Amino acid sequence: MSKFWIILFHTYVSKLKTKSFIITTLITALIIFGLANIQTIIENFDKDETSHVAVLSESNELYQAYEQTLTPMTSDVIIEKMDGTEAKAKELVAAEEISGYLLLTETPDGLPQGIYKAPSITDSEITGQLEQALQQLKVTIATTKAGLSPEQINELYAPVQFEKQALEENAKSEEELNQARGLVYVLLFVIYFAVIMYANMIAMEVATEKSSRVMEILISSVSPIKQMFGKILGIALLSLTQFAVILAVGYGSLKQSMGGMEGGPFEVFGFGDLPVSTFVYAGVFFILGYFLFATLAAFLGSLVSRIEDVQQMITPMTLLIVAAFMIAMFGLTKPESSVITITSYIPFFAPMIMFLRVGMLTLPAWEIALSIGILVLTITLLAIFGARVYRGGVLMYGKSSSFKDIKKALQLTKNDK
Repeated sequence: MSKFWIILFHTYVSKLKTKSFIITTLITALIIFGLANIQTIIENFDKDETSHVAVLSESNELYQAYEQTLTPMTSDVIIEKMDGTEAKAKELVAAEEISGYLLLTETPDGLPQGIYKAPSITDSEITGQLEQALQQLKVTIATTKAGLSPEQINELYAPVQFEKQALEENAKSEEELNQARGLVYVLLFVIYFAVIMYANMIAMEVATEKSSRVMEILISSVSPIKQMFGKILGIALLSLTQFAVILAVGYGSLKQSMGGMEGGPFEVFGFGDLPVSTFVYAGVFFILGYFLFATLAAFLGSLVSRIEDVQQMITPMTLLIVAAFMIAMFGLTKPESSVITITSYIPFFAPMIMFLRVGMLTLPAWEIALSIGILVLTITLLAIFGARVYRGGVLMYGKSSSFKDIKKALQLTKNDK
């Protein structure tokens, strides 16, 4: 057993010290920090970038009405009535004294219309705010002309009351579904990126050692199952270390940007009412999904002799993960679809899709247990088969880029006994 722990901690420590791991962790942490404080960063860059727009209008009443409509909507765009000609406005734009100018006129029906002119119209924020205010003013004038009172106008544009109620006794409410959908969405991305990144790392680790002929020494002193799972658990510890750093940075950044997170992070993000079982299942399916694809990646990595061939060999596995993720994204809006139900029992799709169903629906215990049982059985069979392929695969050298090499690896294992 001591040899297993030696391989595990050697894999963990050697990868932990690599520049690529340190740089990747730091860059990811900086990205998380930036995203958590994106609003503050944008405000610091844009705090002095107020846009000044001149308005040319022959009607003072129309301008005043437009100003009263726009001002409460935004503080980033400041308008000012200009009494000069359009030529004068163009000169001010050329001198960069104003961002642009708006020609505000009335239609034959007495409704407002406008033409905004600027050196460039790529800033959709300015044009969007000017257009939105003009649209709102048009609605106000049109409804007033139709003889509607302000109360009738407010009632006309008030949102319709529409509630959704489930008839099943244990069905989730709309609020619970929204909370579950948000958590499932986040964790699906975590599972997706973690499996792709760390499974690839395992395959690369095996291929790297094999290319240096270290495997010829290891395979004679340590059983292949110990080697394989030593590397899998070593990379798992590495991933937990990286996730811990990223989560700590993310939590600290959000706590600072939000001025304190009363009630804990789950309350802040609206996950406080979700049952604890949802988070437990998230951990269970994450771990099972990791071991499933990590085991697959380990013996696929053992089939190649050059690091350059790793990506080609594990491409089918990557496509399986991508397919599971895409099906899960579809299932966020239709979790009761027959496609979602069927794929939740297929081992390579189950970690994402059964967790999606667990989070979104109220499932009988036997369905969850069946999916978990299928996953555990698949991992066990894959580990036994993978160990045999691994033992023979690490002894194979030369160009390897075909799944026919699995047969060769099994033959080498048989002959090596």
